Amino acid sequence: MADRALEAWLWLARLPGVGPRTSTLIIDAYGHPEAFRAASEADRAAHGLPRAAMRAPHDAVSLQPGIDADLRWAEAGDRHLIARDDARYPTLLTRIGDPPPMLYLRGDPDALNEPQIAMVGARNASENAIHIAEEFAAYLAATGLTVTSGLALGIDSAAHEGALAVQGRTVAVMATGPDRLYPRDNEALADQIADNGALVTEMPTGTPVSRGLFPRRNRLIAGLSVGTLVVEAGRHSGSLETAYRAIEAGREAMAIPGSIHNPRVKGCHALIRNGARLVESARQVIEEVGHAIDGPAPSAPPADPTADPTDWTALDAREIAVLEAMDHDPIAFDTLLQRASLTPDILSSILLKLELSGDVAPCSSGYYMRTSNRAGG
Repeated sequence: MADRALEAWLWLARLPGVGPRTSTLIIDAYGHPEAFRAASEADRAAHGLPRAAMRAPHDAVSLQPGIDADLRWAEAGDRHLIARDDARYPTLLTRIGDPPPMLYLRGDPDALNEPQIAMVGARNASENAIHIAEEFAAYLAATGLTVTSGLALGIDSAAHEGALAVQGRTVAVMATGPDRLYPRDNEALADQIADNGALVTEMPTGTPVSRGLFPRRNRLIAGLSVGTLVVEAGRHSGSLETAYRAIEAGREAMAIPGSIHNPRVKGCHALIRNGARLVESARQVIEEVGHAIDGPAPSAPPADPTADPTDWTALDAREIAVLEAMDHDPIAFDTLLQRASLTPDILSSILLKLELSGDVAPCSSGYYMRTSNRAGG
């Protein structure tokens, strides 16, 4: 038989009209959902609770099928129900203003209390930004940090994959119930994350994907982490909300800058103007968050692949000339043709080779740009 106390937490998490802020008021007032459930409506009103909380049912009959579904889901060995009073509940999450009453986790619960760095950004990210996210995540995971993100396509997926590539730890925070997966394209990635960290959500089983739940997910990403790094984000990207929630919680917010002509990084620039730290290498991320980590500081690998190297010995003279003719801003093929004084066929061949080596990335409308892989002369 299930623990009655645990069932009370599951009941609280499913109360209609009672979100994390109201459930926090309830726990502050009563200490435990069982005491709240036993209280009269007048007593609830005396505590100044919102109307939805005052009128919450005293029994679990109407919510019991959902509670039973939660308990059935947790019967598998790698699935866990973690209430606010559970020792496994992440300490950092208790320090935000609206921690969830329940967490539904698949994987290793210990991952939630490991030092975490959040990495977020655009879903329709550029190729260059995907590459940067993977390299940053790999470096940060290699230092011992757990990389946390939201399992979305684009930067989120790149962050998870970068950590996994170095056998690092990663946590994915979901906006659905634990028995649902979004996006479905990331099913294989989700399995890898569960084996090397955790998938976690505050939403009960059966909760489908809904646009309104992503802001709640974003606050958990920020709340679990000592800092949040935005890799690429436009003006209206949801990832900006994650960074602002980090600032609100007293955590570090960081952003990687880009070209002033690139609309995909306007959000990053806005963050920096509003107080986020500008970072250009993964080592700088470690420098920004090291003070916030309890216990030993992350140990930096000997070489930071995200710092711009200057060794061009693998390139021939014409390839170097093309790179030197390019700025880090996107440049049109015809403009580059004039600067490099090459024929179209030769320039196309050189650009293809540089693209394959990761030194150049194609942009839209026939434009190209240098990546951060080589700093140049």
